[in-house]
Amino acid sequence: MPRTETESGGPVALARPARVLVVDDDESVTNMLRRALSFEGYSVTTARDGQEALRRALEWAPDLVVLDVMMPGIDGVEVCRRLRAGDPKLAILMLTAKDAVADEIVGLDAGADDYLVKPFSLEILSARIRVLLRRKEPVDVEVLRFADLALDTGSRTAWRGPREIHLTTTEYELLLQFLRHPRQVLVKEQLTEKVWGYDFGGNYNVLEVYVRHLRLKLEAAGEPRLLHTLRGAGYVLREGAP
Repeated sequence: MPRTETESGGPVALARPARVLVVDDDESVTNMLRRALSFEGYSVTTARDGQEALRRALEWAPDLVVLDVMMPGIDGVEVCRRLRAGDPKLAILMLTAKDAVADEIVGLDAGADDYLVKPFSLEILSARIRVLLRRKEPVDVEVLRFADLALDTGSRTAWRGPREIHLTTTEYELLLQFLRHPRQVLVKEQLTEKVWGYDFGGNYNVLEVYVRHLRLKLEAAGEPRLLHTLRGAGYVLREGAP
């Protein structure tokens, strides 16, 4: 459930449960996930296709969307792309029956925060949802700086000099790790644990896609590279070549 801060600084639960929109053209899947997630205390609504999903998201303002890739009409990738354009901070977890690397990357490129390959266990799905919703909890506000890069943890907005950079939730979490550990080599296992909250078991496609997205945003106006890849080691935030 999303949380907020009291005046004394302690966390308290919001008055309403977290809202989860489940989108899948398989009614057995939506019914199963509605029951399971409602039992865990979430407020759940469902959609059977992309058009309905976009309408429900606009009307209901979910905190998180569980989104199937393969649907008739507007597919999940396009729905994800439109949802992300409308709300960079919306948590999106994609479901796919395909486990090919190319299919994972297409979903992530569209703006998904995470993905699960069908069939999956409810325990794993619930754990992934908890991690994504936890990112929305308030944190102590500070401004982290390195070179001409700054990150405001209150607004979750970054800057390169005067240029404002809008980040998705996952991009923000990733940049936060680099700015908390400048000039330190962060290995892939460490980053996935900190950002996603679990080990990818050696498959780091998700991390690599998001590092690429973040790097493109940081260098969109031709700024010098700050986020470097160290082959076989990980990544490092530093000025100049590593």
